[in-house]
Amino acid sequence: MSDKNQKPKDQDQAEPITNQDRFVYQDDEIMEKPFDWGQLRRLGVYLKPYAKQLLPVIIIMMVLGTITRLAVPFIISQAIDKAIEPVAGGGGNVRLLWIYAITMMVLYLIQWGANTYRIRYTNIIGQRVIYDIRHDIFKHIQKLSFNFFDKRPAGSVLVRVTNDVNSLQDLFTNGVVNVLIDCVQLVGIIIILLTLNFKLGLAVMITVPLMFIVSTSLRKHIRRAWQDVRTKQARLNAHLSESIQGIRVTQAFTQEKENIGFFDEMNMFNRLSWNKASMMNQSFGPVIEITGAIGAFILFFYGAHLIESKEITIGLFVAFASYVGNFWEPINRLGQMYSQVLVAMASSERIFEFMDIEPLVDNRKEAVSLSNIEGDITFDQIVFEYEKGRQALKGISLDVQAGQSIAFVGHTGSGKSTMINLLCRFYDPVQGRVLIDGHDIRDIRLESLRSQVGIVLQDTFIFSGTIRDNIRFGRLDATDEEVEIAAKAVNAHDFIAGLPDGYETEVQERGNVLSMGQRQLISFARALLADPKILILDEATASIDTETELKIQEALKTLLFGRTSFIIAHRLSTIRHADNIVVMDHGRIMEQGNHEELMRHAGIYRGLIDAQFKFLSA
Repeated sequence: MSDKNQKPKDQDQAEPITNQDRFVYQDDEIMEKPFDWGQLRRLGVYLKPYAKQLLPVIIIMMVLGTITRLAVPFIISQAIDKAIEPVAGGGGNVRLLWIYAITMMVLYLIQWGANTYRIRYTNIIGQRVIYDIRHDIFKHIQKLSFNFFDKRPAGSVLVRVTNDVNSLQDLFTNGVVNVLIDCVQLVGIIIILLTLNFKLGLAVMITVPLMFIVSTSLRKHIRRAWQDVRTKQARLNAHLSESIQGIRVTQAFTQEKENIGFFDEMNMFNRLSWNKASMMNQSFGPVIEITGAIGAFILFFYGAHLIESKEITIGLFVAFASYVGNFWEPINRLGQMYSQVLVAMASSERIFEFMDIEPLVDNRKEAVSLSNIEGDITFDQIVFEYEKGRQALKGISLDVQAGQSIAFVGHTGSGKSTMINLLCRFYDPVQGRVLIDGHDIRDIRLESLRSQVGIVLQDTFIFSGTIRDNIRFGRLDATDEEVEIAAKAVNAHDFIAGLPDGYETEVQERGNVLSMGQRQLISFARALLADPKILILDEATASIDTETELKIQEALKTLLFGRTSFIIAHRLSTIRHADNIVVMDHGRIMEQGNHEELMRHAGIYRGLIDAQFKFLSA
């Protein structure tokens, strides 16, 4: 058995495994980008709509909570110097001690109330921001062209909308406000320390520059570590998504062990990258603690000297110790917050990397809407390539009159589906034009164009929901009666009515509870309900049995009547009645004409038909 089939050892270091290169995608190269503070400004834009709600209330609560917290050590120092020491010395100032104690209790209650309200409010605002970010990235993905999805697996896209957005939650729910609180607290403590005793305050803060020098040197490594975590998670999700979708193939070829082994490899790399990032993330804590210990050392020795020389009182020293303790606490939180910012930066870079991708196919500024088209179509000297230098179509020209049915036939890879993709404007040609009613389709708004084009694919996609909703997807404002009329027209009503809940039967993703033929019938009903001017059938009857196909031929006459239609099929029964049959080979039109003309011509089409009959009669 090969090593890749074995479960990887639980180790902290691992040699690179070439298998994982299988999931190195174009978008993973983001790791090499320099740290960009502009990303934080872009994230800050999402806070603007809530600024009026966020700033007044939260700042008031923040200032109130910070002031009450900073006041407590001073109250304690006053209690020691003016109440406790006189009591210990026989002065009997118990009344003043009670006043200080009650004052502290009131301050703690105010601080608790302000913090509770602030946390609750920031969580609400933060979740709204996360909602807006997730909405925007999903909305943008819906607009991206097919070439974007051609190069990226579903799992890699999924991780941007889920994991990467989720990692921004802490930043927006409490991170931003906590940074403000900690900064205000730090400034307040520094002012108080220098005011209480300038020399002692300066002495205990002498270690701060050293701490910043050390922590700054860790920044680049931590950022790259978290970027690596995001990359590994994207690859893991991509493989997981692919494995779930391809589970039938995996089990059919008994490749479960291979799949598990490969998943374990990726899972191990994900774990190791997370451990490394987490370890580096925690390195801020020891830096703060060591710096704080040095500061405490200075405080106790130099503070004792100042007490001995009568420059400060014991109460003032206690207040100093409390303020110094409070001083390192926000610095520690700011260090953790910086790590949190690095995590958010790694995620935001990946999110905005998607959002900065412009769709190759988009509306021109001067694009117009065509409310009612006739259906005259012209392919004018079309050249197209999926990859640069590899032409899929080589100067195709074809005129189609409104209401005509056109059948494309040819070997796999001849360019049939590419013609359809260009007509729907899923891609734009490298050269040439596609015209509808004399209008270049690039001058027609995408929504207007595609709303008048119906398409039925061989691999019919069924969404999670009811059968009625899946049919209504063709026209969302259709009534229940119109849905059922469309289903009856394509002979789908009988099998739907025979289901336990009829049209309200719930189907899961891709409609796995339905047969392939049933799914295609639903797709036919969906297309008929949309009532398009141009109809495309791309191997739409390939998975329908002969008996069902005979039933659907009559429905097709209704479906195709009065529409410009394009049919890609290999079955003679589907294409023989087409007005024009276009024979394609290696991106060129080799023959065209009706069935009788092409049979008499005895060319490529005749060869395809003869081969089909020979296969069926074998």
